[in-house]
Amino acid sequence: MTRPTLTVDLDALVANWRGLDAASGPGVETAAVVKADAYGLGADRVAPVLAAEGVRRFFVALAEEGAALRRILGPGPEIFVFSGHMAGDAELIAGARLVPLLNDAAQVNRHFEALADHPFGLQLDSGMNRLGMEPAEFAALRDRLLAARPRLVISHLACSDDPSDPMNARQLKSFKEMAGDLDVPRSLAATGGTLLGPDYQFEICRPGIGLYGGQPFARAQPVVHLDIPVIQTREVAAGEAVGYGATWIASRPTRIATLAAGYADGIIRQMGNVAQLYAGATPCPLAGRVSMDLLTVDVGHLDTVPDTLELFGIHQSVDDVAAAAGTIGYEILTSLGDRYARQYSGGETDRAAS
Repeated sequence: MTRPTLTVDLDALVANWRGLDAASGPGVETAAVVKADAYGLGADRVAPVLAAEGVRRFFVALAEEGAALRRILGPGPEIFVFSGHMAGDAELIAGARLVPLLNDAAQVNRHFEALADHPFGLQLDSGMNRLGMEPAEFAALRDRLLAARPRLVISHLACSDDPSDPMNARQLKSFKEMAGDLDVPRSLAATGGTLLGPDYQFEICRPGIGLYGGQPFARAQPVVHLDIPVIQTREVAAGEAVGYGATWIASRPTRIATLAAGYADGIIRQMGNVAQLYAGATPCPLAGRVSMDLLTVDVGHLDTVPDTLELFGIHQSVDDVAAAAGTIGYEILTSLGDRYARQYSGGETDRAAS
């Protein structure tokens, strides 16, 4: 088979959720962020496993994602929408029983006019300047909003992946000033915030990337494994070039393996000549640029070239690959294409989804 195999370990996913749940204090609920199709891993497989583990609150970016998730999960869990109540969303919000996190006065008015008795939450801007009500706007709307009994009040940390960054403390102070006295469940912490400790956890933590094996959850188990078939090998003499632009020149006689994946599959082009793949526990460097459908890898040091090489999994994390590409693990996961033969292990059943 030419298609690369992308394996998602659902048992590792559950273990990561449990680890993050254990990292929060007693009485703190641990939710789950499953936006962007569960960070590219398949919400239809990821979300039911987390729900079976006991997750009762899920977060998505868009109302359309929320409606799809409702069809997957059924009527039980709450589904919160980070983008709030956008124009044209009322039917989706009502039909799928979503909880929009209202971000400004315009969304408040839209929601109350269209769905006056429908549940909602609030998003506050504690300093990130991305989404949410700033302190003055929230103060002006506070009495009206609290009288309608929001389901949740959240904000989002900009620098929680770096515990030493003073921005964390500034945002915590701002969030407490806006929401510290509210008799409403509050959430400030995603993965990084959960790991910052009890001051940041409030009533609900909502991890995302840590569930899927990414930093800053250093104890995360690897969830995603990518094995790429070798199509062809060839002997290359010293001084010969490999790949587009002839950017890699053999310094010695070697063997080059050509693999069946490229930037059309979400393998970031920037990692050419930098990243490495693995043959078992042996690293094999990329030789040349990443092409649309192909990778070229120096395997001259191997006694035997295996049928597949691993890009990430047991021997290398998505964050290691991201570092080679000059990006972050989030982009690696959410860039994964649709040509992979996807397999899911663990959970209730082992089933291929290709």
